[in-house]
Amino acid sequence: MSISLSNPVRDTLPYRAIFVVFVLTALALAGWRVAAQVEGDRGIAPIASSGDFEVDGISVNATGKTAEEARTNGWLQAQRKAWDVLYARTHAGAKAPQVPDSRLAQMVSAVVVEREEIGPRRYVAKLGVIFDRARAGELFGQTDAMVRSAPMLVLPVTYSGGVAQLYEHRTPWQRAWAQFRTGSSPIDYVRPFGAGGESLLLTAGQASRRSRSWWRNILDEFGAADVLVPVARLERQWPGGPVVGTFTARHGPDNAYLGSFTMTAADDAELPAMLERAVERMDAVYARAMADGRLRVDNTLNVEEATIDPALIEALTREAAPAAPANAPQPGTAAPVPQPVTAQPAAPLSRFAVQVATPDPASLDAALTGINGTPGVANTTVGSLAIGGTSVLQVGYAGNLDGLAEALRARGWQVTQGADALRISR
Repeated sequence: MSISLSNPVRDTLPYRAIFVVFVLTALALAGWRVAAQVEGDRGIAPIASSGDFEVDGISVNATGKTAEEARTNGWLQAQRKAWDVLYARTHAGAKAPQVPDSRLAQMVSAVVVEREEIGPRRYVAKLGVIFDRARAGELFGQTDAMVRSAPMLVLPVTYSGGVAQLYEHRTPWQRAWAQFRTGSSPIDYVRPFGAGGESLLLTAGQASRRSRSWWRNILDEFGAADVLVPVARLERQWPGGPVVGTFTARHGPDNAYLGSFTMTAADDAELPAMLERAVERMDAVYARAMADGRLRVDNTLNVEEATIDPALIEALTREAAPAAPANAPQPGTAAPVPQPVTAQPAAPLSRFAVQVATPDPASLDAALTGINGTPGVANTTVGSLAIGGTSVLQVGYAGNLDGLAEALRARGWQVTQGADALRISR
């Protein structure tokens, strides 16, 4: 008869190995899913823009004895046409003075080839010409620096097929903004493109947020002072047919409306050109809003941690210092026997929810100022911010809910009392 003894340590080794493999596999899959959320082509990196003058869409048709000579003649032709367009743009349609080709060549800093066809003796193309601001500006008296806006974070939101997208996938609207040359614009655009974790932080739903502290964190991440949300709604009439685009310019954490327009492309092949023109019109809308004073940095975005004034602390310390008793013993008399004093416990601090209508940021500031000035209120924090609706404030009060309601009524508020909350209005 044989007796076999089992080793419990040896018998559990396979199960332990299986458990370890399972844990490592789960961690690998979790890491893959996190990486998969940020990998891939999210957007188009914006081109570098300078302050030079740029004229796009110049059509040329030139000939020459050779292909190279035809190309050179086409570029000279583009420079002359671009100079006429630039002068008319900056002088209210006036006719440009005659400038020698050698002088034009000195002012031109670059030629952008948008489309070209080169033959043995012919050159047909659409070009863009960039003029150096310093040299070209001296010729027609524009050497002064352009007044530009504060840095504005741009979130180009696209609605296509009923789905809103920003940097989840590459969109033609984001591409048009990335290729837009901002040097001649009075708006200082900050253009992210969804690299790394930007696609997780900046989403299409971000435009509907109203939290100032949340916006402040995002703007600080990109070095911006405020936000612009150009929205493009693309509707295809039928597959391969016209594409109707409705473009809306919005601004700020409250998604304020600045203007809108509609454009139509004949088909998907004409869509990129339409979006390029739409970006230029959108830039004109923002520039006009800036000139009218409607495009300004929202002061409520300047969220700072509350600090206590040292002078106030010193004044409160002096007031809290014990004063000399009125029946203090005179010199030469016996001091009275001190009686034990029982310290009065401080009233417990309770927190209550207070609802208040906040149609605009000024009403929120007024509500916070009014509640904080109520006797017995220790502090007030914003529990739920809804500009244009009803915000909920958390109020720390030394007393019960009835006492807080009476104190607010004494300050001129109309108070509706519920079970554990108040609703106030003016």
